[in-house]
Amino acid sequence: MSSSSSVVVGAAPLTISDVVAVARHDAAVVLAPEALDRVRQTRAVVDGLAADPNPHYGVSTGFGALATTFIAADRRRQLQASLIRSHAAGTGAEVEREVVRGLQLLRLQTLASGRTGVRPVVVETYAALLNAGIAPIVREYGSLGCSGDLAPLAHIALAAMGEGEVRVRGGEIVSAADALAAAGIPPLELVEKEGLALINGTDGMLAMLALALHDLETLMLTADIAAAMSIESQLGTDAVFAADLMMLRPQFGQAESARNLRSFLGDSPVVHSHKGPEDGRVQDAYSLRCSPQVHGAARDTMAHATLIADRELMSVIDNPVITLDGRIESNGNFHGAPVAAVLDFLAISVADVASVSERRTDRALDPARNRGLPPFLAHEVGVDSGLMIAQYAAAGIVSELKRLAAPASVDSIPSSAMQEDHVSMGWAAARKLRRAIDGLGRVLAIEILTGARALDLRAPLQAGPATGAVRDLVRTVAAGPGPDHYLSPDMEAVTALVQSGSVARIAQEHAHD
Repeated sequence: MSSSSSVVVGAAPLTISDVVAVARHDAAVVLAPEALDRVRQTRAVVDGLAADPNPHYGVSTGFGALATTFIAADRRRQLQASLIRSHAAGTGAEVEREVVRGLQLLRLQTLASGRTGVRPVVVETYAALLNAGIAPIVREYGSLGCSGDLAPLAHIALAAMGEGEVRVRGGEIVSAADALAAAGIPPLELVEKEGLALINGTDGMLAMLALALHDLETLMLTADIAAAMSIESQLGTDAVFAADLMMLRPQFGQAESARNLRSFLGDSPVVHSHKGPEDGRVQDAYSLRCSPQVHGAARDTMAHATLIADRELMSVIDNPVITLDGRIESNGNFHGAPVAAVLDFLAISVADVASVSERRTDRALDPARNRGLPPFLAHEVGVDSGLMIAQYAAAGIVSELKRLAAPASVDSIPSSAMQEDHVSMGWAAARKLRRAIDGLGRVLAIEILTGARALDLRAPLQAGPATGAVRDLVRTVAAGPGPDHYLSPDMEAVTALVQSGSVARIAQEHAHD
């Protein structure tokens, strides 16, 4: 539940938009009072179990392969600290700040559920860290996605204890102890059950899934406008996107993409210029004609992934967990399989959308297929290379996206002395999806850069309102047809327009109703 500047945690399940608001845009978090009441009630249950001479997993025992080892009361605080210190074992490059904040937020939501057994001060500390802009340093490698994202979450918990390193607002790296002191946040001293509650969750992979779905909403609309620019500038037809043809195959995503293409091309003078009987072509190539089918399949994949993400956002992931009737029960809900599978599924769709985009770009550069445009859209053929190497870049990215589409979730590897003998690899699936989404944005930017130049070369024919508006936006950062110039800055600038959502927004503003 969010307002324009804050997100309430503990009153209702968080949404994908809530995750993006806090993780990416630094929205503040506000704890619902009823959440803290639930936390207090459940903590009383844990305190009772801690006093019981019989062992209870996570309260008075060791962890993982040491789950049957009873821990005396006077050693349990050390047990909690040791758990966090030993599990904060990430390595590699730093994870992006928005992913770290997503981790913090989603673990906070689970802690505020009242089902984990932590004290209210733990919940309040996690909220305070977020609101102070303190982002613990989390490393690329360490999570197998089961028991959840243990290592990344342990780095978060370590910072809450006043240990390790963090980045503060402005990006400076400081010790966690100094950052907490500057923010007036007392370091946590963990007691029974709290160590496990802080690290047993799918929060990292789920945060990255939420961010990915948000970004793909924009990129899929961008893919449709990129396809429209290619179809228009290559003198393709929009007749194949007719609503009655789409109804013959009632796939929801396909229908949405076709509807977008109709709205982007419906008022195009270029398209109308060759609609008469003088146009002897029977069919466009698949990369043009089947754009809604390819893009639509990706949209349907996103719809399924959103369903899984929404369910996971409603979940309480911890082991053991405190049930509504006060039992403390071990479970397997920390296994990341549901999230890992859709992360991999999305990577496949991302690769496919990028692949068909690159094929449309290649057609625009080939005089045998682009219907009268110069080779590579070059200014002086033979002297200039035009956009030849931009297509190479797109092809190289697409090749990498195919490799990134290989699923991580089938690559289980056992750990913890065979106690954790099947894992999800969901964190790895999420990490490669983030790279794939970056690649898709770049491939679409190259198609848009190409389509913009091709539309310019169709003068005096005029582009449609939506495609023309995008072409004009591109012209604010990248030069039009002319002698060869340094091309990389143009590609980077158009990529920034794509990734910021500017291309999608201006296309929507000028689309035909």
